[in-house]
Amino acid sequence: MPEQFSAYRIHQRDGRIEAQFERIGLDDLSAGEVVIRVAYSSVNYKDALAATGAGRILRRYPLVGGIDLAGTVEQSADAAYRVGEPVLVTGCGLSETRDGGYAQFARVPSEAVVPLPPGLDTAAAMAIGTAGYTAARAIMRMERAGQTPALGPVVVSGASGGVGSLAIDLLAGRGYEVVALTGKRDAEDYLRAIGATRLLIRGELPYGRQPLESARWGGAIDTLGGETLSWLLRSTRDGGNVASIGLAAGAELQMTVMPFILREVSLLGVNSVSNTRESRLAVWARLAGDLRPRHLDRIVTRRIQFRELPSAFADHLGGRVLGRTVVRMDEAAA
Repeated sequence: MPEQFSAYRIHQRDGRIEAQFERIGLDDLSAGEVVIRVAYSSVNYKDALAATGAGRILRRYPLVGGIDLAGTVEQSADAAYRVGEPVLVTGCGLSETRDGGYAQFARVPSEAVVPLPPGLDTAAAMAIGTAGYTAARAIMRMERAGQTPALGPVVVSGASGGVGSLAIDLLAGRGYEVVALTGKRDAEDYLRAIGATRLLIRGELPYGRQPLESARWGGAIDTLGGETLSWLLRSTRDGGNVASIGLAAGAELQMTVMPFILREVSLLGVNSVSNTRESRLAVWARLAGDLRPRHLDRIVTRRIQFRELPSAFADHLGGRVLGRTVVRMDEAAA
């Protein structure tokens, strides 16, 4: 590998967040047993927050950004990984406590590395990324709690984003009727094409103020939090499950215990960062198998080169992106 390579590094200087392309070496990266030549990464809402300082994501500075990466093993001190083997890493502290995927090379602990499952290549793995991993983990938790298509339609909020888009695709592939909750009326054709049967427009919803609303949904995957999550819980049918995976609209939850004790609705929290290795392997095996997305070509609406990365963040923060953005990393950017 070269002595120096390109990385998109995030600094904190005089209380301000600054991110820029830099030339760094292997010794500048966080410690780890496995060095990966990064082929692809992706852009998530969390990446945009971290790179712009719009959210407090990083816990130390400087760090290479990017919570996702896929590529091939360049060096390994762990005999479990051979040079040239295709692998991926999502979460596990990338771009929070350790250097992430926005570099031509990454160094990570061996326990964070997932061998690329048969049937996926590195580009497809990053089309799925943390977004698809989170959606799949939510569905797996819901189904372990008894969720079935027979319980009724499942609502997906934040439907046009990466997590929402993949959740719709995966749920529809499992036989669920999927209702897309979105603020983007003009995304209807896209959402129907990836599996939604109907739309709810967020700004037009009568959330109501009752401890229990009319029971309409078999369950939900919620990326928004706040009043949307409260409404989904209050309007879910007996025995349904609501997976909470985001707080884009608010972190507070104001409601009563009525949905839990009268309808036995379950609220399931989903964490995609600090899962056990066994859990991560199980989720990725499903994503390459029975939960494999059917519409990745539609869901990946933007493919950019590494050098174009900084221009992608504003649209993600402004909610102007449909689906997923994949970053090709195999060229120098600095």
